[in-house]
Order: sequence, then structure tokens, then C-alpha cells
Amino acid sequence: MTDRLRNRYLYTPRQKFFAAVIALLVVGVPLGWAVKTWTTPENRSCASGVERPKGSDECVGVNGDGFDFRVPELAEVAGLIGRENATLKADQYATVAVLLPLTSPDPGLRVKVLHEVQGAYARQYRANHESNSETPKIRLVLANTGKGNAHWQSTVDQLTAMTGAPHRLRAVTGVATSSTEVRLAVTALTKAGVAVVGTTITADDIANGPGHNRFPGLARVSPTNGDEAKALAHFGRVDAAKALLVQDTRTGDHYTDTLKSAFAASLKGAPYEPQLFTSPADPTEEGTTANTFKQITHLICDTRAETVFFAGRHTQLRQFINALGARGCVERPFTILTGDEGSYLGADAKLDRKALKARLTVRYASLAHPDAWRAAPGRPVPATGGSTVAYETFVTDIARASKKPVALADGQAIVAYDAMATAVHAIRQATPDGAAHPELADVASQWPQVKGSLRVQGASGWICLDNFGNPYNKAVPIVELAEDGSQRFVAIAWPEGSPPAASCLPPRRG
Repeated sequence: MTDRLRNRYLYTPRQKFFAAVIALLVVGVPLGWAVKTWTTPENRSCASGVERPKGSDECVGVNGDGFDFRVPELAEVAGLIGRENATLKADQYATVAVLLPLTSPDPGLRVKVLHEVQGAYARQYRANHESNSETPKIRLVLANTGKGNAHWQSTVDQLTAMTGAPHRLRAVTGVATSSTEVRLAVTALTKAGVAVVGTTITADDIANGPGHNRFPGLARVSPTNGDEAKALAHFGRVDAAKALLVQDTRTGDHYTDTLKSAFAASLKGAPYEPQLFTSPADPTEEGTTANTFKQITHLICDTRAETVFFAGRHTQLRQFINALGARGCVERPFTILTGDEGSYLGADAKLDRKALKARLTVRYASLAHPDAWRAAPGRPVPATGGSTVAYETFVTDIARASKKPVALADGQAIVAYDAMATAVHAIRQATPDGAAHPELADVASQWPQVKGSLRVQGASGWICLDNFGNPYNKAVPIVELAEDGSQRFVAIAWPEGSPPAASCLPPRRG
């Protein structure tokens, strides 16, 4: 009986056909899906112009449509940029990119990035709505180089491909850290003829100067480390016999390398050799340097030093402050002087506030401060070098960048606003009468003329560039870290010892 049923229902041609179809559906469809999955490239796009590089979950690339690069803090300002860009008509704008490590996981750098983007947007809005209908209009895009600027090459390649229509990229701002990757990015951009305006790069060797023009088309709105050191020296009148240098031995970090050279030059005749530490390859990591600083504080107590110059990044600076606050010779007062990396300390939750109450004064050369150009009892605003009007204009503009008040004490938003103002100034100065936008090469050649009556009235102070694109005698706010961790303005110092003349024309060198 069983054999008759099997022969009748399973081995007839019709049943064999249906069995084959069923087998194909059961086995073939999943197999086909698997093959397709294996052979179809993974979609790594995040947004227009942005994707996740192989081996990374970061969204890297260039976008001006409002994409926040999956960084929640950037959502509001990225949206504002996208909406502003959407109002611009084709062929009536030039593009400026803000190049930053937007997806850095370092908390201090994330705050810096947010403030810089907010400052750039504030100046874009003024350029498009509050400048007497000057042209071209400005389109702003965000360019992410990733953690540690590791993906600078692919992002720069995108930017250099945007110099033609429809983007007409004419300048790049941001480039805000003095690292090897940033140096390479600036080299590639300027080699391609793109004008670059650095915001917070201060390394002396990421700059042009007499006898070398490694970065044709580079301008900066911040003083070099050398100028910061000179301003600190003029302000502090430090006795080298009672001073000591603590410096990072890790090389290749252009900020630290040039800062320790500048500090060493101002400490000629000091009786003590520098105290050394070595930061991790990624200086935003904690590493083991806290142990080294604990030992260095013992040695500092063995000296007659009263002032300690610190040449290193902000993570190690915070560790050093914490260690020196717990020193054995707490009865002796010390002053720490350092560069603009001190601006990160106010937002650093790991800073031991008690250390600042242990007869320890921490002062740094800031790039900008909200109180620098506001008069106060006993502290008049300098007659030259900047103005209250320029700063108050910035205050009006930055209010548009966020529903909440933008934090200004670290100076990042102010400097980014000024860098954007400088880029817009060059773009519009280079645009011929009757033309819709300037030629690429003409923007990069504008820097020698940004001086005198053609200077930029920056919120951080006058921006008068020398023939190499460096700010001449730029105002350097000296800021002190208060006991509660707030950043208190002390005074404006000047690399040349006093404010610039009203003409603001750099003197001949050499």
C-alpha cells in the first residue's frame, strides 16, 4: 500500500516538478539572498558627501545640508547652516569650509569644535544678511577629518575637488590644531591653490616667513607660539633665575615643539634644566604621565623656582596642575604660565578645583576672551589693536547661533568668527566689479593687503597681516584660572610690548 502511494504521488512527472520547485524555494531563495549579501558592497553612506571609511564608524567628509555627523551637540548649528545654505541661489555664492575633527571623542575638543562651528555660522549669517548686500553670498560647509584628524587626506581630496562649479570653494577655515596631520592638510590645500585661514593653529612652523613660503595662501588670525611667549614675558616680567620649564619630550606635535622652543628662549640664564615628561601618542589620552608629574612636583619643591612654564597639551597640563596642587611644599606659592591650550581647563571635569586654592596661580595666553574689549573700573580698553564696537557686533551675531547662550570664555567662538570674517573679506576683495565670484588664485593672494585701513576689525582684536599671512602684534589676552574653575581675564599683553600704532602697518623685518 505504501509503495503504491509513493509511486503515485512522489514519482509522477508532475509531482517531481512540484518537488523540485519546492526544493528550489526552500534552498535557493535563502542561498540567493546570501550570495547577494556577500557580493553587494555595504552601504557606508551617512549623508550627501559623507561616509564611514573602511574600518571606522565615524562619518567623514563634507556636507552643508544640515547633517550633524551624528554628533548630537552639533545638530542645532548644523541645521542652521543647512537652512541658510538652502536660501542661496545657484551661481551667486562662494563656498567656505570649516575643517575640523568634528567626531573627536575627546570632551574638551568636542566643546572647542562646537564653539568654532557656532562662531563660523554667526559670521556667515552676517556676511549674507548684514553687509549691505555685498557679494558673493557665502555658503558654509562642514568638513570632518575624524578623530585625531586621521582622515584628513580623503576630506581634503573632497575639498580640492569642490573648487569648480557648483560649489566654488574659495577658502577653508578651522584647521584648528597644530598637529602633523593638520600640517599635511594645510600643505595639500595650499598646494591646490585654496586659501586657508587658521583659527587656533599657533605653531611657528605651520606658518610662512622670510625665506620660506611652504604654505602659499595660508593666513592665521591667532598669534604664533613665539608671539604668545613674548607677550607672556612682557606681561609677567619673569625673573629667569626663579623660573623653570616643564616640557613634553614627544616630538612631532608642532604646538608643543614650538612652545617649548619659545619658552626656552625666554628663559635664557635659568639655573635649572627642564623637567621632562612624555605624553602618549594621542595626547588626549590619560596615559601614565600623572605618575611622572607627582615626581616632578617633588623636584620643583627642591628648587628656588616661583614660576613654572609648561609646554604641553591640555590633558597633561590638567594632570600637572592636579599634582602641583598636592605638592609637599604647599606653603610656597607658584605661578604656572602656558599657551592657549589652557583654554580647555574651564570645561575639564577632571581638573581638581582644590589645587587652585593651594597657593597656585594658573595663567595662560588666550587667543580671545569676552572681557578683553570691554571696559571695566581701572581697566580701560586700549585705544588701538581692537575695539568694543567690533566685539559687541560679534555678541549680537553669536546670539543667532544657538537658542541657549554660547559659552565664550574659552575664546573659540570668537576666533572662529574672526577667521570666517577674514575669509569673507578676502573673497569679496578678490571679486572683480561685475563678477559673481572671484577666481581661486586671487583669494589666496589677498593676505599681504589685509593691513592698515584694509585690516579686519576682529572681535578678538585687529587682524593686520604681514606679507606672510601672520597677524602683526595681535592682542593676547592673559587669562587666569579662578578657584572655581572659571576663566578670569587679567589683561591684554602684546608681542611687541605695547599696542600697534593706529596705522597697523607691520614694520620691515631684517
